[in-house]
Amino acid sequence: MQKYLIAGLGNVGAEYDKTRHNIGFDVLDALALKHKVVFESDRFADLASFSFKGKGFVCIKPTTFMNLSGRSVRYWMEKESVPVENILVIVDDIALPLNRLRIRKGGSSGGHNGLKSIEEYLKTQDYAKLRFGVGNDFAKGRQADYVLGRWQKEEVRQVEMKVDACVEIVESFALSGADNTMNRFNKISFDL
Repeated sequence: MQKYLIAGLGNVGAEYDKTRHNIGFDVLDALALKHKVVFESDRFADLASFSFKGKGFVCIKPTTFMNLSGRSVRYWMEKESVPVENILVIVDDIALPLNRLRIRKGGSSGGHNGLKSIEEYLKTQDYAKLRFGVGNDFAKGRQADYVLGRWQKEEVRQVEMKVDACVEIVESFALSGADNTMNRFNKISFDL
């Protein structure tokens, strides 16, 4: 069975729950709920695995904190023998507006510390990234406060729509491939 490593990035701890920076964790929680699996604490990550339409999904929420996400991704990639082209990392992105998602097969970290760490540990940028637009409605010098902040009440419905779409994207990535998934989802605008 072909395996896929799905890494949702975030930080552990109640103070980070439901923040913009933890959207990767939230997407994986929704995916696990759909497939009726539970995350359990394991080495460098909370882990949940399931099979779907002949594909194996190994889902990790790194417990190494954002800046060391690469340690967890590399460990599970090697442990589960997942090729780099079967890795999908879900991450918040301030360069994208709240109404957008973008999946790419490669590309730079865009300054995101979690992605920088993964590049460092994997020695490549050539792994798929699902970028969850969080917008950039913050004053100069307040980026950290913004991404570590919680969603505004008026944003919640839009975020929920996008999380549901991300679950579809993860499944599509494994079942239909990155190119088909990009063509299907990158043009969608998630407006209320």
